[in-house]
Amino acid sequence: MATFLYNLGRLAFRRRHFVALIWVALLTLAGVGAASAPAAGTTSFSIPGTEAQKAFDLLEQRFPGASADGATGRIVFKAPDGQKMTDADNKATVAKTVKELGGGTEVVSVTDPFTTNAVSKDGSVAYTSVKYEVPGMELADSTRESLEAAGDDARAAGLTVDVGGDALEAGAEPGAAGEIVGIAIAAVVLVITLGSIVAAGLPLLTAIIGVGIGVSTITVLAKALDLGDTTSTLALMIGLAVGIDYALFIVSRYRNELAEGRDREEAAGRATGTAGSAVVFAGLTVVIALAGLAVVNVPMLTKMGLAAAGTVVIAVLIALTMIPAMLGYAGRKIRPAGEKRKSSKEHTSSDAATSQKQSKPNMGTRWASFVIRRPVAVLVLGVVGLGAIALPATQLELGLPDDGSQPTSTTQRRAYDTLSEGFGPGFNGPLMIVVDAKDSDDPTAAFGDVADGIKGLKDVVTVTPPAPNKAGDTATITVIPNSKPSSTQTEDLVHAIRDKGSDFKAETDAEVLVTGTTAMNIDFSQKLNDALVPYLALVVGLAFLLLIVVFRSILVPLKAALGFLLSVLAALGAVVAVFQWGWFSGLIGVEETGPIMSMMPIFMVGVVFGLAMDYEVFLVTRMREAYVHGETPSQAVVTGFRHSARVVVAAAIIMMAVFGGFISSGESMIKMIGFGLAIAVFFDAFVVRMAIVPAVLALLGKKAWWLPKWLDRALPNVDVEGEGLRAHDERTKDSGSGSDEDRELVRV
Repeated sequence: MATFLYNLGRLAFRRRHFVALIWVALLTLAGVGAASAPAAGTTSFSIPGTEAQKAFDLLEQRFPGASADGATGRIVFKAPDGQKMTDADNKATVAKTVKELGGGTEVVSVTDPFTTNAVSKDGSVAYTSVKYEVPGMELADSTRESLEAAGDDARAAGLTVDVGGDALEAGAEPGAAGEIVGIAIAAVVLVITLGSIVAAGLPLLTAIIGVGIGVSTITVLAKALDLGDTTSTLALMIGLAVGIDYALFIVSRYRNELAEGRDREEAAGRATGTAGSAVVFAGLTVVIALAGLAVVNVPMLTKMGLAAAGTVVIAVLIALTMIPAMLGYAGRKIRPAGEKRKSSKEHTSSDAATSQKQSKPNMGTRWASFVIRRPVAVLVLGVVGLGAIALPATQLELGLPDDGSQPTSTTQRRAYDTLSEGFGPGFNGPLMIVVDAKDSDDPTAAFGDVADGIKGLKDVVTVTPPAPNKAGDTATITVIPNSKPSSTQTEDLVHAIRDKGSDFKAETDAEVLVTGTTAMNIDFSQKLNDALVPYLALVVGLAFLLLIVVFRSILVPLKAALGFLLSVLAALGAVVAVFQWGWFSGLIGVEETGPIMSMMPIFMVGVVFGLAMDYEVFLVTRMREAYVHGETPSQAVVTGFRHSARVVVAAAIIMMAVFGGFISSGESMIKMIGFGLAIAVFFDAFVVRMAIVPAVLALLGKKAWWLPKWLDRALPNVDVEGEGLRAHDERTKDSGSGSDEDRELVRV
């Protein structure tokens, strides 16, 4: 592989105009397609194989035209102190609002709070529900604006009015200001690491082009493939981070090759052949981890993973082709590693100064030497420290964010709080019971028996009368719990109703199913929990096999996998401490603590594993390269750190900055993902890869690189260390053709 990528890098360097034209054309094509693409439709939230989804599908079948998946909006009215919503003036104001809402487009129905008992017992709060034809993400902007403006007249009349419901659901804003800050930090780190603005600009430029192509392609396919805005946000987050990092590794290696005296085309080929090989395998681990989300069998999660994986593939291809091309354009503006810009008078003594600087131990060398001298202490401190941080993860509670997790400044949150105040906390999470009495001898009696049976359960406040369909074989019953939607009491109630369903089946031949947003969230969390172990086994297993091929070792990949588990558990512990327990939550703007987003554990496993393997591949391949070329295990560790530690640290800081930029998002899910990934990168790069990895390798010695001979013969030789390039050098030297080729190289 190293030889192939070496030739590819040299070709891209020589044919840089052609390579640049191809990528610019792809970016233009994707951009034009995105600009002319139809607006994305709904991101249907289906969970195949769950009871809640089965009930939802039954509703669509037995209640045709009822728009079971249609959005719902709520206008919540609160009377001024000393008044009641049942006062004549207030009733007239609400009636006017209801009439205006009923005349809107995409509206199926609007309820009158005074005829549906939607007034609180003390008369201070009332609400009207609006049902729409299409889901929230598919509503026209004008419809959403009409809903938000519906209460203006009521406000003018002195009522407090707020709007909630999924009808206000819109695209998640990732926090543009935070992204800009993240990219600015990345730019500063790149300048410090690569020594010039031009060299720093290349990773940023190529990463932005790659993300532009990836996100634009997602926009083009959004309508056809039912992709949501969160998909684009994830692709942007991952694509930008890995795009910068992959380019950084190749540009950094290019400068090292220049420092060894190679001409620029040869250095570009060498950088692509060596660092590029690591990029390919690092990218493969990320793709495996993201695409593996498909095993969860949740369509939304599968699409998010595949879209982000596609963006990573683009980042790898750009790093292998466009970076060498851009290096050709940059010419002498990118200087060898260790060389500073000098005037012509100073240029004569530059070689001696550079040689003296390179012989001086750098920070990576000093740190690796320290760890090798005290491996046990470093290992124990790292493992115990991360283990302590991971402890909160044992108290992990899962759920999905609702309006109760919105900032208090939003109308959705105020509507949520007002409804809780007037009707109780469970009112924001009603359960829908679907009774399928098609096989029952007396469906009407079966509906009544189910309703009466549920009334006797613990934590039930209200049970509405059954509402049968036209055929009379299916009915819906709404149950209001006594606890808020995300509480364990509400979850227990859902399980209690389902457990009692078997009794109803035996007594009435009617099947009882529980659905609704709250039940759907509970089923989603359970499905993700059940899928976590199989997913972990699949992803870690495939990556483990891949790393055996890369490192030709058993213990090094095993150590990499165990280190990843430690870092992801510590990151989950930090997420629980901040978002569930509220520790330091004010620093990142978490206004409401609560359960951790259901998909967070499995999502972090997928993304963090891929990113963790990036650092493992880039750091340890350089150690493997040194070991294969004759150094002792301890010397190889120091050599790997001398050449790679600075770049890996820079890459980690860049990733943390990019992910951290999303913490400023007003969307709680994006904020949590940004924080979780940023802290996970910190733990993995600075504790696991920078401390635990060299300590373990120092303790293992030669055993770290042991591989059974039969397995060594069976494995393909991918040549990540560039051994084929050394053979190429020998052949070139023996043939004596090197000087002729050098004279024909492109001079910049």
